[in-house]
Amino acid sequence: MRKTTFILPILVIAIAIVMSAVIIVDEREKVLILQFGRVVSVKEDPGLTFKIPLIQEAVSYDDRILSRDVDPLEVTPLDDRRLVVDAFARYRIADVVQFRQAVGTGGIATAESRLDSILRAQTREILGSVTSTDILSSDRATLMLRIRNGAIAEARGLGLDIIDVRLKATDLPRENLAATFDRMRAEREREATDERARGNEAAQRVRAQADRTVVELVSEAQREAEIARGEADAERNAIFAKAFGKDQEFFEFYRSLKAYRRALGGSNSSMVLSPDSEFFNYLRSATGVVPAQ
Repeated sequence: MRKTTFILPILVIAIAIVMSAVIIVDEREKVLILQFGRVVSVKEDPGLTFKIPLIQEAVSYDDRILSRDVDPLEVTPLDDRRLVVDAFARYRIADVVQFRQAVGTGGIATAESRLDSILRAQTREILGSVTSTDILSSDRATLMLRIRNGAIAEARGLGLDIIDVRLKATDLPRENLAATFDRMRAEREREATDERARGNEAAQRVRAQADRTVVELVSEAQREAEIARGEADAERNAIFAKAFGKDQEFFEFYRSLKAYRRALGGSNSSMVLSPDSEFFNYLRSATGVVPAQ
């Protein structure tokens, strides 16, 4: 009984020591084996591996692509129009040994803090070299690529590989929104005024051209009408003259009947004429022939 009392604790301690020597490497991780704080080996293959108990320790780091949101920062482009930029980066730990040497025991938190500084500096530098129009345009992939390329070299000093940098949002500072909106409204109103002025000018040209065309068409129509009327009058006079030449007496009779119809056509016509007026020559004649004078 007394022997068992001594053996059991020793056995437990031995099992604990053996278990502490076993390391399970996850396929999503890389493991550093440290001995007195110095890296002695890197375990990248998934599965079981071993270390020296009590002397060595294992530190695991995520081997997947990680994401880091950069705190919004204010930039000033070339046109001095301040903007607030919200960005994020995707990265992974490419060299765990260099990563451990760069950040020490601080791990991911220290690395991301330093990565933030790198990305913020590159973002200010790149966006400060272009205008706000370039930043706000939909085609800003080139700017994001420049930020990524500028940050790659510095990030490699931390053992990190920057895969991508994206600008999530680009807004105006709150204190500048009202002034910017007023300026945009004034610009749009000026453009609208210019468009209306150009429209009125074009309308006046169209109306003037239309009025000129109307005058020309009316003048041409009146000229043609006068020509046609003159030709008709000439033809009518020729017919009258020809008819008059063939039968002068009938022509006189016809003209008199026409005059009677016009003079006496009203419902209440009154005429004051001498009874022996030539107007009544055919009315006084029983045969319809005017007596010789």
